[in-house]
Amino acid sequence: MAETSVRVVIVDDHSIFRSGLKADLDASIEVVGEAYDVESAVLAVTGAAPDVVLLDVHLPGVGVPAGTSGGAEVMRRAAASVPGTRFLALSVSDKAEDVVGVIRAGARGYITKGSSGADVSRAVLAVASGDAVFSPKLAGFVLDAFGAAVGETAAASDELDRLSAREQEVMRLIARGYAYKEVAAALFISTKTVESHVSAVLRKLQLSSRHELTAWANARRLL
Repeated sequence: MAETSVRVVIVDDHSIFRSGLKADLDASIEVVGEAYDVESAVLAVTGAAPDVVLLDVHLPGVGVPAGTSGGAEVMRRAAASVPGTRFLALSVSDKAEDVVGVIRAGARGYITKGSSGADVSRAVLAVASGDAVFSPKLAGFVLDAFGAAVGETAAASDELDRLSAREQEVMRLIARGYAYKEVAAALFISTKTVESHVSAVLRKLQLSSRHELTAWANARRLL
């Protein structure tokens, strides 16, 4: 093992893959933990505080929100406890939605399981040093998605400008699924006032229901 090594946790639900990858990694990389699902991954990562986590995107786990991958859930649960740890996604999938989803969740790179041990090692060392790592095809997905996100953010800002500060508060609570009475209690206003604000929000945003409002807010990442 090299005198100065990069400490890594490997997270994948297939033990044979973990063993093979561990054997193929460069001598400068020290594997300090392994995990097979969301719960064991969070424990391994927070316990070892590695430099890099090689993280499978699609992991089994309890309590993973609908529409969220297991890998993204690991980052959500563990990242705050290990601020110096970087996550490198490793998956059989090269779908745009998988790539973009884990990058938005906090991964510093994304490589596929078809990569050689040498390629994975180079990616680990690059991510450990602060670089972002993607294959050319996957990098295109990220550039397209985040270029679009800039436009979406500007559009959302323009739409939010139509709402007063109070209407924005009500909008976010309603979009998160709060009942009118709960919104009223949280903001110290009457239920009737909440109803008036919701009507104004729907009218100004040209929406017809609170379900459309939730979809609108989710699409603009306002929740």
